[in-house]
Amino acid sequence: MEKIRVGILGASGYTGADAVRLLARHPQVEIAALTANSHAGKPLAEVFPHLSMLKLPDLVTWEEVNWSKLDAVFCGLPHGTTQEITAKVLASNPAIKVIDMSADFRLRDMDTYAEWYGGTHRAPDLQAEAVYGLTEHYRDKIAGARLIACPGCYPTATLLSLVPLVKAGLVDASEIIVDAKSGVSGAGRGLKQNTLFCEAGEGISPYSIGKHRHAPEIEQEIGAAAGAGEPIAVNFTPHLIPMSRGELCTSYLRLANGATPDDLRAALEAAYRDEPFMLVAKKGVMPQTQNVRGSNYAQFGVFDDRIKGRAIVVSVIDNLVKGSAGQAVQNMNVAFGLEETSGLLQLPMFP
Repeated sequence: MEKIRVGILGASGYTGADAVRLLARHPQVEIAALTANSHAGKPLAEVFPHLSMLKLPDLVTWEEVNWSKLDAVFCGLPHGTTQEITAKVLASNPAIKVIDMSADFRLRDMDTYAEWYGGTHRAPDLQAEAVYGLTEHYRDKIAGARLIACPGCYPTATLLSLVPLVKAGLVDASEIIVDAKSGVSGAGRGLKQNTLFCEAGEGISPYSIGKHRHAPEIEQEIGAAAGAGEPIAVNFTPHLIPMSRGELCTSYLRLANGATPDDLRAALEAAYRDEPFMLVAKKGVMPQTQNVRGSNYAQFGVFDDRIKGRAIVVSVIDNLVKGSAGQAVQNMNVAFGLEETSGLLQLPMFP
């Protein structure tokens, strides 16, 4: 089998670099193009010395790439920049598969996108064909998709733990509270005051309270799982933790239809029994970000709440792997009919 030739848009960012790290050891992939307009002309090793042992093409501007020579492209660009570039890439090569790690194609409703991202969607026709890339729940659609919109890191951790419970009618979808915490890499590689060492270190801080852009994405998928005729609202608050990578989401749930926390755990075990990356912790075992760091695994734990009729679900992922580049590679594997775990069997790093 000929190797799949891939390009990575935004290879100088954290998600782009992790995509390179994973794809470089994928047995059926050749990295044929790397773009980073601000670093064009440089070898990637100059931007990311930890990848200096790899033989890779130099960074170029996205306009310089011959997209007709590629089979797939991973988009690791900031939101708002991917739509027009994706349209041009697909126009030059309609057969290419686009695996987008930005937020530009995640929201199905154009008005919702405009409300949360501050502008009209510039590729509505493409949005209509985009498939939401939560692999474990959209695998069949991803298999035939040309444009895959990979979920955000917070939605990935939250939805993987809650969608099976909502679908089974075990929790009240209208009363979900998510307390989320992410490592600093989730903010991207650009210079921002709040992510400087002295600002983020030795403390924890909430941000975007009541207005984080991942909230409507979570609500979209929870609503779909619930079959809700009306919009679902989720109480979602993110926090910045002084660590490089990792994500932990604690969801506070009201039980429904007589369910118990043990029923929730059993539902997750049943939903993910055959899933290679889904780990449901045994009763009493607490998920930790250390358990999945550097890997494509997700771990879930279910706990009794001391408040009657409620339960607490904890989920952890590596925000750059299962929350971004790893899930993107998993989606590529599905889209090309490859073994889904190819290039993704790295075990968690500890300590």
